[in-house]
Amino acid sequence: MTISPSTLAVLTVPAFKDNYLWLIHDGVHAAAVDPGDGQPILDALRANGLTLTAILLTHHHADHIGGVPQLLKEYDVPVYGPRNDGIAAVTDPLGEGDRLQVPGLALELSVLEVPGHTLGHIAYVRNDEGHAAGEHWLFCGDTLFGAGCGRLFEGTPGQMAASLAKLAALPDDTLVYCAHEYTLSNLRFAEAVEPGNRALKMRIEADSKARGTKLPTVPSTIAAEKATNPFLRATEPGIVDSLVAAGRLQPGASPVAAFAALREWKNVF
Repeated sequence: MTISPSTLAVLTVPAFKDNYLWLIHDGVHAAAVDPGDGQPILDALRANGLTLTAILLTHHHADHIGGVPQLLKEYDVPVYGPRNDGIAAVTDPLGEGDRLQVPGLALELSVLEVPGHTLGHIAYVRNDEGHAAGEHWLFCGDTLFGAGCGRLFEGTPGQMAASLAKLAALPDDTLVYCAHEYTLSNLRFAEAVEPGNRALKMRIEADSKARGTKLPTVPSTIAAEKATNPFLRATEPGIVDSLVAAGRLQPGASPVAAFAALREWKNVF
């Protein structure tokens, strides 16, 4: 029987202090995204009667790849990951423009290179024509967060700004499956740099309520991020004014300089 793409779902698997691992599944088969810890993935597979058919990695940090050896002991599956991020476990390296037919699932993902957090970081996008609302997905690792973005451990501000612009160009209804529960902390910073943003105030209320009942704040959407995430809004007049008033940016500075100043401010906020 051919599996309809509409039957696919994404299971949230919490790990460590604030990581989210993801299982994309159809009720039978599953692909694990960024399994930094193998045991929570194995537990989720067994609890839901799923068989692992693939592993997808976005970048080389241990909290994203650390569980791969344990999973490979249980399942002989391909490991997809960035071509240029130095991950020894990757069997199928991927780069910009590649398309991946996920084994065991009626799912095709396209690959975007999004350097910044690491130099080889990639993201996976489900964005085919004909998908209904809520069926466009982005698995972006540590590039884009709820109301934030990853630290620049390897890349430059220009690289990260370009990577985020690439993600912001995805359809507004794209669900953003990032890898950490950082949203409330990021929203506090966002409010400090853009206090007049009404959409931001609404998001703070909604996401604070979610966390108050231990619910995840992700996935968010590209539309929500464009409306409230300061790193996608670094050239907005209110944010630029805040940067200038704080002595972190010279008037008339370039968009990349504004982004760099914003990221540096968040580092110490």
